[in-house]
Amino acid sequence: MAEERRGSWFGFGFCGFGQALGSGRGRQVHSPEPLQTPGEGADVCRVSASWSYTAFVTRGGRLELSGSAGCAAGGCRDAWASEALLVVLRAGPGRGAGTELQAWAPGSALSGEPLWAHTVGPEAEGEDAPGGEPQAGALPLLPGGRAYVSPRPPFYSPLAPELRARRLELGAEHALLLDEAGQVFSWGQGRHGQLGHGTLEAELEPRPLEALQGVPMAEVAAGGWHSVCVSETGDIYIWGWNDSGQLALPSRSLAEVGKAAAGEASGLKEDGCDVRTAEGESGGLAPFIAIQPFPALLDLPPGTDAVKASCGSRHTAVVTRSLTSAE
Repeated sequence: MAEERRGSWFGFGFCGFGQALGSGRGRQVHSPEPLQTPGEGADVCRVSASWSYTAFVTRGGRLELSGSAGCAAGGCRDAWASEALLVVLRAGPGRGAGTELQAWAPGSALSGEPLWAHTVGPEAEGEDAPGGEPQAGALPLLPGGRAYVSPRPPFYSPLAPELRARRLELGAEHALLLDEAGQVFSWGQGRHGQLGHGTLEAELEPRPLEALQGVPMAEVAAGGWHSVCVSETGDIYIWGWNDSGQLALPSRSLAEVGKAAAGEASGLKEDGCDVRTAEGESGGLAPFIAIQPFPALLDLPPGTDAVKASCGSRHTAVVTRSLTSAE
């Protein structure tokens, strides 16, 4: 999904379930197409896409689902779509009830009782970000940066009182958190090196990345089993699984281009990297990195800085800016 201007959205890609409003059913949308917004003149401010359906939220508080799950509801501030769960931040039942976090089965059409609900405390609702702007917080991170939601139990997870989050990213089996000071924390499953702590062990609680201490970060992104962050000075750090070259480091798929591997050897280097070898075209051994358990600094073309990073399951995208044009 992409936004051209305030409230104007485009959709593209697989649309077999009709996930993108206006793009039809059973189609592959090969180029961006304008989405038909839910309701005439609706101003879409949030879009959350799952595999088979998409949730749209307008600035007027209307929620509409498109795809394998469909419904419409009012009084919504935010929505987060996953195949297992639809999480909605909306006005609670009754006058003066405040804002309530609700979880629903995607196919429930938001009728009946939610699977679970949690009232968002007034202290979170009233907190402002620097400059006096309301700090809404986009799901899965809750307002105030004190808790987050997950598609699997425990659905509602509070953070330590001293940990103030400004961004949260969820991978397939791990989570990345960026706090107000620009420090990165990770936890969850680490068997692909996606936590960045130099081991393949799991972490049950948020743990700061020691390798990035003293380097303030501006962005974080979590892929299926890899992670990326962008520093405030425009550097890219990346770590985790590299089977498809998603770390921009030598990968097995590149080492085996044009020839099946005749054999391989592997071993952990002193820095923890899982470096393997595959037979190259000349018969020699071409090294590749299967797992990078520590953050690696990537080289960018001269004169460019990274601005934003995003991760798919097994690929990474980075937006850069030219220093020459920025000046």
